[in-house]
Amino acid sequence: MARKKLPPTLAKRSDCPIATALDLVGDKWTLLLIRDIGLFDKHRNKDFQSGAEGIPSNILASRLKHLIEVGILEKRLYEKHPPRYEYYLTVAGKDLVPVVRSLAAWSANNVQEISIPRKLRR
Repeated sequence: MARKKLPPTLAKRSDCPIATALDLVGDKWTLLLIRDIGLFDKHRNKDFQSGAEGIPSNILASRLKHLIEVGILEKRLYEKHPPRYEYYLTVAGKDLVPVVRSLAAWSANNVQEISIPRKLRR
């Protein structure tokens, strides 16, 4: 069975795979959301907003919407009144978890006073 690919980005700068990846996940917050969902088992808005980085609610909403639109996340209703959702990684989103782990290892190996939290270790 062929793997389902993500749709092309709306503002693709070039055919370069690195540029395309950055178009999809290269902002300040996206990989932190991938980290929180994929490694720290966070799935709700309040969980994301309680992180040390302090993502503003308007940016959180924008990033979640974008990640759903491009097929990296899916949302699931967990409360009907008022409607509330949890966010989960798709297959493409799960493929980003090793990237997040690798970035953590790179940072710990190359930046002073940075260490890898237990949940980010392999």
